[in-house]
Amino acid sequence: MNTDYKKIIFTSSYIDGKWVENSLGQSRFQVLNPASGESIAEVFDGGVQAVEAAIAAAKKALPLWSAKTAKERSAILEKWWSLVLENQEALATLMTLECGKPIKESRGEVLYAASFIKWFAEEGRRAYGSVIPTSAKDRRVVAIKQPIGVVGAITPWNFPLAMITRKISPALAVGCTVVTRPSEETPLSALALAHLAEQAGFPAGVINVTVGEDASEMGKALCASEVVRKISFTGSTRVGALLMQQSAPTIKKLSLELGGNAPFIVFEDADLDAAVKGAVASKYRNAGQTCVCVNRFLVHEKVYDQFIEKLIKAVSALKCGNGLEDSTDIGPLINPKAVKKVQEFLDDAKAKGGQVLYCGLASQNQNQNQNQNQNQNQNQNQNQNQNQNQNQNQNQNQNQNEYQSPFVGPIVVGGATSSMRFAQEEIFGPIAPVFKFSSDAEAIAMANDTIYGLASYMYSQNVARCWKVAEALEYGMVGINEGLISSEVAPFGGVKSSGLGREGSQYGLDDYLEIKYMCFGGL
Repeated sequence: MNTDYKKIIFTSSYIDGKWVENSLGQSRFQVLNPASGESIAEVFDGGVQAVEAAIAAAKKALPLWSAKTAKERSAILEKWWSLVLENQEALATLMTLECGKPIKESRGEVLYAASFIKWFAEEGRRAYGSVIPTSAKDRRVVAIKQPIGVVGAITPWNFPLAMITRKISPALAVGCTVVTRPSEETPLSALALAHLAEQAGFPAGVINVTVGEDASEMGKALCASEVVRKISFTGSTRVGALLMQQSAPTIKKLSLELGGNAPFIVFEDADLDAAVKGAVASKYRNAGQTCVCVNRFLVHEKVYDQFIEKLIKAVSALKCGNGLEDSTDIGPLINPKAVKKVQEFLDDAKAKGGQVLYCGLASQNQNQNQNQNQNQNQNQNQNQNQNQNQNQNQNQNQNQNEYQSPFVGPIVVGGATSSMRFAQEEIFGPIAPVFKFSSDAEAIAMANDTIYGLASYMYSQNVARCWKVAEALEYGMVGINEGLISSEVAPFGGVKSSGLGREGSQYGLDDYLEIKYMCFGGL
C-alpha cells in the first residue's frame, strides 16, 4: 500500500492521456493547506483552453469507449477501484492537506469514493432495456438505453474524491466520456484520481481533468459546448441556477446537487443519547462543511433543556486542530471567508436574542485552541468575549496573515428563532442552532419552511410518527434515527432549490443514459 502522498502529486491538467503544462500557455496558482496557509504545490492553470481541449479529447474517445462491452468497461473500473484502495493512506493525507478535514474522515472518504467505482462497475452491466407488448401483430417494440455522450462534471472542495467518483463512475460504466473540473481549492486529489485511472487502463481521452482558478469561465465553456450533452454539478444553488441558464441554449441534461438547510427533529419520545450521537456525527463532520450537515435543530419543548445539556457535554469532548493528527475531530475551515461567515452568523443570532451556550474559539494554533476549549465550561461568558475579540483581531490582521485563525471549534446556540439568518441560510460551519417546538404539525411546518430540500433527520421511537413525518418532510432524503445517511447504494439528491436528479444507487445510471425506442415493422 502506498502511504507517500508525494508520489501521487501531479500539477497540471490531464487531457487525452497526457499531463498538459506549458503547451496551453498556462499561468500557475498555489494550492494552500487551510490549517497553515502554506503552499502544498504550484499547479498549472489550464483555464478555458484546457476545458476546450478536454472536450475535444472526450469527443474523439467516445466512439471506441461506448463501443466496448459493459463487461470490458467494468473490468477497467474494477482495476481503478483496487488502485484507489491500495493508495488509501496517500490519498487521505493529500486530501487532509488540501481541504483540512480530519485524517480519519479523509480515510473514510477514500473508501466512500471507492465504493462508487465498485458499485457502478457492477451496476453498469445491468443497464437493461425492455421489450414492450406490441400494438400491432406485425410489429415488435423495443426500448434500449445508450450513453448520453460527453459529460461535464463540476465538483466541490469539501469532498474532493467522492464527488468525482459519484459523478463519473456511472458515466464511465455506461460508455460516456468525461471532462471534470474540480475546485481550485482541491485540484490535487482530482489529479491523483486521474493518475490512478491512467494506471487502471482507461484509454486516452475517456477521463479528462481540467484545473484552473477561473471557475466561472471554465464552467461556462462546458455549458456552451454542443459536444457536452450532460452537466453534473455539486455546489451552491446560485451557481446551479446559473449553469441551468447557460446550458439552456444547448438543451443539456442536468444533475444538480445544491444547497441545503437540513432540519434535525428531536421528538419528546426520542432516545436522546442516540439523537445526540447522530447530531454530533451529522453536524460537525468536516467542521460542518457538508451539504447534508444539520443546519437547524428542532427540539420538542419537553426535552429541549435535556437535549441541549447532553449535546454540550458531547461537543465539549471534540478536539479541534490540525487534521493530520489522528485525535483531531474538527479541522480548520477552508478559508478566512468561512471563518468570517461563522462570526457573522453568531453576531446575527446574538443581536436577535440567541444565547451562545457553548463556543469553541478560533485560534492561532492548535494548542491554544485546545486549551481555550478546555476552559470554556469554567467560564462561558468570558469565553464568548474572548471569541469576539479574537475574531475582531483576525479581521484586522487578515491582510498581514490571512490564515491567523483557521480553527473554529463546535458552537451551540440556544433560543434560535425564524428571524435569524441560519433559519434560511446554509451555515457551512460548526454552528448548531437549537429551536423549540410543541407539536408534530409545528415541527413539520418549521422543517419545511425553507426553499431547500436536500437532507433531513428525525428522532422518535414511535413507528407511526416516523412514517407520517418522514412522508410529510419536503426533502429528497430523510434520516430516521440515523445521522449519517450517505451510501453508494442509496439515491442521493434533493427537491425544491436543492437540485435535480439522483446520484448513487440503481437510479444513478439514469441521468447518463438516453432511452431509444425501436419499432420493427413488416414482421
